[in-house]
Amino acid sequence: MVCGLVLLVQPVVRAADESVVTAVASRVSDDYVRTPLPGGGFEPESYAFGEGGVWSGDAPDASMDKLKFMDVARTIAIPLYAKNYVPAKDPEKTKLLIMVYWGTTAGTGGASTSVAYQNLAATQMKGSPPPPPPSQGGSVSTSGGDNINSGAEVGMLAQVGLENRVRDRADARNAAMLGYDAEGIVGTDYGRNMALTALRVRQQDLIEEIGESRYFVVLLAYDFKLMAQKKHKLLWETRFSIRQRGNNFDQQLSAMAAYASRYFGQESHGLIRKPMKTESIRLDELKILGVEPDK
Repeated sequence: MVCGLVLLVQPVVRAADESVVTAVASRVSDDYVRTPLPGGGFEPESYAFGEGGVWSGDAPDASMDKLKFMDVARTIAIPLYAKNYVPAKDPEKTKLLIMVYWGTTAGTGGASTSVAYQNLAATQMKGSPPPPPPSQGGSVSTSGGDNINSGAEVGMLAQVGLENRVRDRADARNAAMLGYDAEGIVGTDYGRNMALTALRVRQQDLIEEIGESRYFVVLLAYDFKLMAQKKHKLLWETRFSIRQRGNNFDQQLSAMAAYASRYFGQESHGLIRKPMKTESIRLDELKILGVEPDK
């Protein structure tokens, strides 16, 4: 009876202080077409899940490491069902094999976070002269005090350039995993000499985001019958992610999947980045209002 009275205490529901920006990119094969229903929506399609695997980050993450494949699959099955994707009961009638991948990308940080960049910046702050142009032989003289400093700067510049190339490759790899390459403006060398246009600004924004570690889920939907024949035909894919910093994967997975579900089996026409409003429930201190006598 006491438990029943405790339930009278009303929970306080408040919007979170910050909205979570969720990125979604979805692509659909030309061969994949869903049949619409007269009242809206689409005809049901049956699917089976496949375990793609987990991509762990650089450091342990309790909010993700404790989750098993079935934990992730059960969560994603709910928004899939809302879009009329139903779990298969008969292999002969199963249309899709949906492979599920999840994990964390390893952020690369910005150029200013590298040791080589910081050393170069510190050297230039001291007012050392710029490096002289190479001689006809292609070498740089290092005799004399100023030239020694200049030679050191040349070495630092080379190290910064090497780190930039390594970071560009890692960014391109993360962009492909997260769907940030959906618009074709993020790649190893694309746009390096692009003028400061709106496209260039957007590219810089995307690179800054993939420079941070991100939680992600990737769904790859294959033709089930062809897969049984060892033939791979990808019908649609959806990739969605949020920033790792300030979030917990186990707490945000359901909301992430629900937000991304509008693009399950549908074209997103590029990368979609919009705030995903979250809510939290806070229970005030529980109070016993009284005890009902046993009747």
